[in-house]
Amino acid sequence: MDAILLALRMVFEPSVLLTITLAAAFGLVVGAIPGLTATMAVALLVPVTFFMDPVPAVGAIVTCSAMAIFAGDIPGTLLRIPGTPASAAYTDEAYAMTRKGQSEQALGANLLFSAVGGMFGTVVLILAAPTLAEVALQFSSFEYFWMALLGLTCAVFIGTGSPVKGLISLCIGLFAATIGLNNPAGLPRLTFGSPDLLGGVNFIAAMIGMFAVAEVFRHMLSPTTTEGVPQSVAGNLFRGWGALLRRYWVQQVRGNVVGTAIGALPGAGADIAAWVSYAMSKRLSKTPEKFGTGHAEGIIESTSSNNAALAGAWVPALVFGIPGDSITAVAIGVLYIKGMNPGPTIFINSPQNIYAVFIVFILANLIMIPLGWAAIKMARHILRVPRRILMPCILMFCIVGAFAIENTPFGIVVMLVFGLLGFLMEENGFPVAPAILGLVLGPLLEENFVTSMIKADGSFLGFFERPIAAGLGIVTIAIWLSPMLIRALRRPPARRGEAT
Repeated sequence: MDAILLALRMVFEPSVLLTITLAAAFGLVVGAIPGLTATMAVALLVPVTFFMDPVPAVGAIVTCSAMAIFAGDIPGTLLRIPGTPASAAYTDEAYAMTRKGQSEQALGANLLFSAVGGMFGTVVLILAAPTLAEVALQFSSFEYFWMALLGLTCAVFIGTGSPVKGLISLCIGLFAATIGLNNPAGLPRLTFGSPDLLGGVNFIAAMIGMFAVAEVFRHMLSPTTTEGVPQSVAGNLFRGWGALLRRYWVQQVRGNVVGTAIGALPGAGADIAAWVSYAMSKRLSKTPEKFGTGHAEGIIESTSSNNAALAGAWVPALVFGIPGDSITAVAIGVLYIKGMNPGPTIFINSPQNIYAVFIVFILANLIMIPLGWAAIKMARHILRVPRRILMPCILMFCIVGAFAIENTPFGIVVMLVFGLLGFLMEENGFPVAPAILGLVLGPLLEENFVTSMIKADGSFLGFFERPIAAGLGIVTIAIWLSPMLIRALRRPPARRGEAT
């Protein structure tokens, strides 16, 4: 109790509260700009934290990352341009709601369930950090292979059209993921002698291209097709929150649980959590035909998931010093610099610092409501700008974001190429979301497959020898076979009906 009281005094210092508020505003701005991810926002804060005490330094990182993950939903909803990769899974769904004049409902759901998901992940972090971390450490290359394959399997069902077109889109993303040196052998692959391709295709630049630049191309070729988008965010963002909580509480809880569990897996993070939860929501929904037409159900589950994953990623980071995602990888460095060496001993030697981190997590999700509301109200004026002025400005921000990823003009080239590819795919009914997920998970799938085959001496049975790996493998294969099983089960009743 003494440690908790000391942590409260440490956090509620005026200077600490001011630092947290400024970091939250910074995270909102960076997260809303396409290409400038939550990881980049945290990385930009690191030099500033050198001059801070431990608690405000870690508090700034926690708050900034939470706000940046949410802020990525704002341009995704209003302009179909995800601000961060964690928002890409449900960007089309949220933008479809904007086109139907329901942007305030989409943004209100994003705000509410982002805060709720973050709070759920924080509670789990506080109550079950050591236990979850021990489970996460049981994952080897076999389990990660099945996790990646399960994520790719979900990608096929993300597309609103034919699963065949979703599979083709996924293969395009997997093909792009094989370019460069990012393979177990470390050999140049499909680089065609270009040194710029040795580093592979950056998925953030590709994401900006397939979502944002494709939209710019579409407006250039058909300028009248985008003028039907409602030109303001009207109404009360808080209206209908009670109804949403009552109607979609199962989706919210499911997204929270999945997000926290995936976040606790080292190297997974909020991006994968959002994709898996959106696909799961569509798969388990009673009205899957509404997905892609502007339906809040998938948005609620996936936005709950990616914010819960943010807190879940701190479980292995604090308990074992193993980063759960790229954000906690940066945060661990700050913890070491500030003398808060992560590991089991930190709960014994300096419990007040850990409790202070927990309190900051709670504050970050509480202040997300008022600050997020203010950010949405300011962002609503974007839709009032004529598209002939807005689109060039969007393209300028995209160019800046693509260049800033690696400080090289090649990022702009990747963005433009994938923008054209995304435009052509959508014009022919191919969803772009599976291609992006293929780019993200392709290297992870290949690396863990090769590593697992080496461990198992080339035997495929090795993928089913570990209990967790066997469970994930059975679930993945069951999803593959489910369409055929459903068709086989439905056929006999139909024949009997015809006979009568």
